[in-house]
Amino acid sequence: MVILHRQHVTIHGHDVRYVRAGEGPVILLIHGIAGSARTWREATEGLAEEHTVIAPDLIGHGESAKPIGDYSLGAHASGLRDLLGVLEIPRATVVGHSFGGGVAMQLAYQHPECCERLVLVASGGLGPEVSWMLRALALPGSELLWPIIFPSFVRDRGTEVGRALWRWGLLRSSRLEEMWRSYSSLADSPNRRAFLRTLRSVVDTRGQVVSAMDRLYLAAWMPTVIIWGDQDNIIPVAHGYAAHEAIPGSRLEIFEGADHFPHAEQPERFVEVVSDFMASTIPGGGPETYHDLLVSYRPSSDVPSNP
Repeated sequence: MVILHRQHVTIHGHDVRYVRAGEGPVILLIHGIAGSARTWREATEGLAEEHTVIAPDLIGHGESAKPIGDYSLGAHASGLRDLLGVLEIPRATVVGHSFGGGVAMQLAYQHPECCERLVLVASGGLGPEVSWMLRALALPGSELLWPIIFPSFVRDRGTEVGRALWRWGLLRSSRLEEMWRSYSSLADSPNRRAFLRTLRSVVDTRGQVVSAMDRLYLAAWMPTVIIWGDQDNIIPVAHGYAAHEAIPGSRLEIFEGADHFPHAEQPERFVEVVSDFMASTIPGGGPETYHDLLVSYRPSSDVPSNP
């Protein structure tokens, strides 16, 4: 039986909570916006049978600190580099879901020395399209309504009802569970403030405003697999196909029937795909190869730029 160890470290004066499990090659799991390490629980148990799994709560999320500060992709990427440094982990296979996929790509871009492989799960940062709900929450002044939209009494009562339904066998939807966790986390004022700063760093009324598409050629040196649910209603699966075409040698795994949380909705298949990916690839060439790609690249005229 795999034991999940809930631990914490202090980085730059801020408490960072993380889950650690297993032994072997290191996998870093990065959750999405309004999420936490809990989203990876079932996947962690499977992956930790042959790997060391590190699943942090990003700053501003879960049980980690929620300071006033920078919540951009770059800031999160630097924070994860520092977490690996504190844990004396030189390199890891980096797995990112949704917003965490954007962080994973930024980590590989800013700190290639830390990254051996890349796994993008329904990743953000690959095109402007995103759900209307996130665009609406990014509207100027929308935060004034959040105490009404996300009241604590609804969270508390809803969690109580959800647990009862789960015990009675009437609720067995991982997707609904993940959506509820995200919603209920916003009932607390510190979480809402951190969520707002995070959301507005990547989304406005037009959609996603940060794109990695013009830099994906740099992932050619790094083994990459892209995982998406074909029913995703948050970020369209078309982004996965586009990223697959843009990253030479990448793999694409489409989970039929899965929505925006394929790792939680189909954890056994997710573990199988990632474990096979780890076993069948060798770590990327490192910063020297990255440098060669950077200086030799000549963009084609159809490469999209940041909006």
